[in-house]
Amino acid sequence: MTPLILTSLAQLQGLAIDTIIDVRAPAEYAQDHLPGAINMPVLNDAERAEVGTIYARVSPFKARKVGGALVAQNTARHLQGPLVDKDGAWQPLVYCWRGGQRSNAFATILDQVGWRVQLLENGYKSYRTQVVKTLYEMPLPHRLMLIDGGTGTAKTALLHQLGAQGAQILDLEGLAAHRGSLFGGVSDPQPAQKMFESRIALTLSTLDPEKITFVEAESSKIGERMLPSSLWALMGNAPRIRITAPLDARSRFLCNAYADLTRDGLNFSNILDRLRPYHSAAQIEQWQKQVGTEDWQTLAAGLITKHYDPRYAKSVARNDVAVHDITLPDLSSDTLARTSEVLRTRFI
Repeated sequence: MTPLILTSLAQLQGLAIDTIIDVRAPAEYAQDHLPGAINMPVLNDAERAEVGTIYARVSPFKARKVGGALVAQNTARHLQGPLVDKDGAWQPLVYCWRGGQRSNAFATILDQVGWRVQLLENGYKSYRTQVVKTLYEMPLPHRLMLIDGGTGTAKTALLHQLGAQGAQILDLEGLAAHRGSLFGGVSDPQPAQKMFESRIALTLSTLDPEKITFVEAESSKIGERMLPSSLWALMGNAPRIRITAPLDARSRFLCNAYADLTRDGLNFSNILDRLRPYHSAAQIEQWQKQVGTEDWQTLAAGLITKHYDPRYAKSVARNDVAVHDITLPDLSSDTLARTSEVLRTRFI
C-alpha cells in the first residue's frame, strides 16, 4: 500500500487513482466526504454503534474481535459485489475517519488481491483540516464581484448566464440546495453544514484567484447553512453590481422561478404564516386569499413591495462598498444574456 499525504485541496484534482472509497459508516459519509468518493462501509451504522458499545462497556479486545469479524464479512460483500468486475489495473484510494483500523483492514485485503492501493494518511480528518484551513483560518485570495439586487431581479439566472458564457462563478445557492429566502426550499434536502463547506472549498480550489469570480450577494445564512467566515469576510468587502428592474417584470419572473411552489397552495399558505410576526393579520389574510384564487403575480408583487424591498433597502443603507448600477427593462433570457456579455466585457 502507498500512503497519500494530503497537503492541499487542489491536490485532489490530479490524483492518479480510479476510485475514492470511503469505508466509514453511511451516517458519517452523509455528513461529508471527499469529492467523488463512493461509500463502501466496513461497518454499517448499527454495527459501528455495537462495536463502540462493546469497547466502552466490555473491553477493547472484545470490540476489536467483534469488529474484525464484521469488517471481514462486509469486505467480502464488497469484493463479491461492486468490486467483482475490477481488473488488475484498477487503483483505489481508501480512507476512513482518521486512517485507522477500518481503512487499514480494508486496504490490506485489497492490496493482497493485487490492486495498487493508496491509503489516505490521517483519513477524512486530513481532508477536513484542509477545508477548515481554506474557509476559516486563512484569508481567501480570490477576487469577487457580487451580483446584487432586490428579490426577483433574476440574480441567480444572470449568474448562470455568466457561467454559461465562460465567466468564473460561485453558485452558493446551488451548493446549498436552497434559493436563499423564506420560499427558497427546493425538492432536494440541503447538505449538511460540513458538506456545504466542502462544496464551497472544492469550487474555490478550481478557480483562478487572479480572475474575477461572480457570486450572488447573500446573507450570512442560506436556508439552514452558514457561510464560512473567510468567504463571508471576502464578500463583505467585494464590489457589487446592483440590478434593478420594473416591478411587473420582477413579479412575473418570480412566478416562473417559483412555479414549483405555486403547484402546492397549502404548502405556500403554511410558509406565508411564518410572516405573521412581521405583518398585520389583515395583510396575511389578503395574501392567503390570493393563494386561494391563484393570483400569483399580484401576490408576488405584494411580497416584493411590502416585505422584501423594505428589508433590502435597509441592507443597502448599511453597505458602502462600490456599486455598479444596471437597470434592466425586463428579465427575459435574451436580456439577461446580453447583460451577461456586457458584464464579461467590462469586468473580465
